[in-house]
Amino acid sequence: MKVLVIGGVAGGATAAARLRRLDEKAEIIMFEKGPYVSFAACGLPYFLGGRAVDDPGKLIVRTPEQFVKKNNIDARVNNRVISIDRENKKVEAEDLSTGKKYTESYDKLIISTGSFPFRPNIPGIDSEGVFTLWNIPDAVKIKKYMREKGVKKAAIVGGGAIGLEVAENLAESDIEVTIVELSDHLIAPIDADMALPVLKYVTEKGIKVILNDGVTAIEKGDSGLILRLKESGVATDMVLMSVGARPQSELAKEAGLALNERGFIKVDEHMRTSDPDIYAVGDVTEVKNFITGKPASIALAGPANKQGRTAADNIAGIKSKYGGIQGTGILKIFDMTVAFTGLSEREAVRQGLSFDKVLTYHHPHAGYYPGGMDMAMKTVFEVPTGRILGAQIVGYTGVDKRCDVLAASIRMGATASDLEELELAYSPPFGTPRDPVNMAGSVIENILEGNMEKAEWSSVEGMPEEGALFIDVRGDDDISVSTIKIKGFERIPLEELRSRLSGLDRDKPVYVHCRNGKEGYFASCIMRQEGFDVSNLDGGCLFHDCSLCGCGKETEE
Repeated sequence: MKVLVIGGVAGGATAAARLRRLDEKAEIIMFEKGPYVSFAACGLPYFLGGRAVDDPGKLIVRTPEQFVKKNNIDARVNNRVISIDRENKKVEAEDLSTGKKYTESYDKLIISTGSFPFRPNIPGIDSEGVFTLWNIPDAVKIKKYMREKGVKKAAIVGGGAIGLEVAENLAESDIEVTIVELSDHLIAPIDADMALPVLKYVTEKGIKVILNDGVTAIEKGDSGLILRLKESGVATDMVLMSVGARPQSELAKEAGLALNERGFIKVDEHMRTSDPDIYAVGDVTEVKNFITGKPASIALAGPANKQGRTAADNIAGIKSKYGGIQGTGILKIFDMTVAFTGLSEREAVRQGLSFDKVLTYHHPHAGYYPGGMDMAMKTVFEVPTGRILGAQIVGYTGVDKRCDVLAASIRMGATASDLEELELAYSPPFGTPRDPVNMAGSVIENILEGNMEKAEWSSVEGMPEEGALFIDVRGDDDISVSTIKIKGFERIPLEELRSRLSGLDRDKPVYVHCRNGKEGYFASCIMRQEGFDVSNLDGGCLFHDCSLCGCGKETEE
């Protein structure tokens, strides 16, 4: 059997290596149009900073020579496949170093051409000093430019994971960084409310962020470049365009393979295309969303790796299936960690699902053990089943652990009650007896079982003070931690609440809040059993703090 693989990196290289392990006698040829067939693309921002990765060679996972020696795979770098002849089962390729064109036949073909960075069609996009970061040559070129031009200011167009990781690494190299983002929040996979603490944090770190604005042109200035925005302009020494990607599917389109309207190659659960002898994996494919079962395309290295294994299995006669993409990701921004998995609230709305969500705050480990800071966790769940649909976490330590637990739980179809029952590792430096994941499950169960009514801050904004009772139940210790006093709320500390119930109007709806939602829940339990119509405001004042929530509501010290 002769198998050709078009494209390396996560999907193609994994498929080739897996196939060799399954079939020692197969002839395997891998084509890569660039100089590196297997490299760690996710490490590129850290090479720009130079602290974590000081040599681009450290990002090379396996060289062509290693593929030959260790895997007996003919890995041809700087070789571009020009066309696919499905009828005669052969491809035409070009050796870019010599210009020589040649053909190779195949029994099975794997397409792993990936994606390419989107460059908007605006004036000045091809100016010197305007870059995209997609591969090792890009990173080397950017770093050389920074060194030779003595870059002091950098503008990053796009506030996604790559943009933020580059921003961190450039800022730590004493470069003044401005991020320009067209949408209303950073990090598209998470919701706007969860992105607000990220915005606050990166701003405190000295990075300027411009939201709800886009680049209309790039012009040459007196001493660098000028980004022309809809509302303003940014002077800079260099520009990094990080505004998304497009599938590199021209070969598949010209070969007549089925594509979706966005240009992604359609595949089945075995990673087969519309041609039974051609498979496709990675960023170029349309697969299914594991949670909704609907078509989806998400560029992530982990899924590309798994898809490569699935394609290789099926070529070798093992009928394995790819279960679908979940969209689990994580990024480091200085000391902050942002992680997400499954559906966001925004996506759940778009899909028309019956859902609700809770916002919880919890310490990553025992409160008395030093070094912990509250993590904010937003959990999206199906109503009325309680099935977990997605989660987003923003914090400092322990975020990765909880995201992975939730990602695995979603994969196993877990409900809120399952989260409550999880037995997770506990020791004071690492966790709490009831882990943040357990707590999220408990809160959801309380809502589903009718033991607690919750309300969102947006539901009480603008509500006349005489129309309801608004009670802040924080004690003196909580006030000392967060001194925010929200207008319209009467402060009745939880420990005084029982003795003051007789003086409260039972005919009015009651909204209670505390610092993080926990004391508010306790207060709502007391008042509900005493006949009050009471709702606990989700997330407490940690979520309401206008420096985080951006709602414009005034606060008082």
